[in-house]
Amino acid sequence: MKLTALAGALALGVAFANPLHAQDAESAVIGVSIPAATHGWAGGMNFHAQATIAALEERYENLDFVLSTASDPGQQVSDIEDMMATRNIDALVVLPFESEPLTGPVARVKEAGKWVTVVDRGLSQENIEDLYVAGDNPGFGRVAGEFFKERLPDGGNIIVLRGIPTTIDNERVAAFEAAIEGSGIEIVGMEHGNWNRDDAFEVTQDLLSRNSDVVAVWASDDDMAVGAIEAINQAGREGEMWVLGGAGMKEMIQRVMDGDEMVPANVTYPPAMIGTAIELTALNFVGNAPVSGEFIIGSVLITGDNAEQYYYPDSPF
Repeated sequence: MKLTALAGALALGVAFANPLHAQDAESAVIGVSIPAATHGWAGGMNFHAQATIAALEERYENLDFVLSTASDPGQQVSDIEDMMATRNIDALVVLPFESEPLTGPVARVKEAGKWVTVVDRGLSQENIEDLYVAGDNPGFGRVAGEFFKERLPDGGNIIVLRGIPTTIDNERVAAFEAAIEGSGIEIVGMEHGNWNRDDAFEVTQDLLSRNSDVVAVWASDDDMAVGAIEAINQAGREGEMWVLGGAGMKEMIQRVMDGDEMVPANVTYPPAMIGTAIELTALNFVGNAPVSGEFIIGSVLITGDNAEQYYYPDSPF
């Protein structure tokens, strides 16, 4: 089941035009477990999670939320177990720090009869969650790969920075590789930058030191793109290559708008998806709309022609 129409209504506030009160609907405690703001995208996600929870608690007297942020998978597992033991949550919205370590704990929440919404990074076992909300990760990789083919019609050597080991990283990379297959573009180095600027800087430095003929970097994330650009600049190779990140960081969109040759484009992957996931989960307790299934947010290529419509100067990301 696709929830495009319903989620679109949520984004516009339509579904919450007539708020219910405690006497009209079942009371519920909704746990929200997400990674801490360890990088820009996660910072934006935390911002949208807090804003959504504040708005929903104001609208609905019957809803209570428990928000936890974790700096590693172990802490996230403990947070979820604590929500179950001390708050008796009725539903869990979780963006896994990593897929594998969170699969068992989230499965136990589901086995206890709770509603489960998984966001962004899928679990390593299918069909645990009631609802899945994410960006189009295969589309994210495909759009990036198609841009590389367009920019490098004669092929060339590139390096790739992967994110944290998760199902979405696997999907992105597989789609990117499929998109460039047969194009003459060769990936001469690919390592995990963990969606982290410092890690990406170090990985890019290492890969550039071993590859003198790289013409472009697929950073696959704007935070990693920042680290990659710094490594390129320190190596004195800024005039030799360009970088494609992703997720729509406002600083990167500004560079696209300005015609920066180092950053010719970007690919959308909005952190506001956490807000959509929380809102959809809340519908289970404030209305009768069917919300099980999945909602996938498409990826769009951002270029100088359309960058202005994706630039949000007041956004934290």
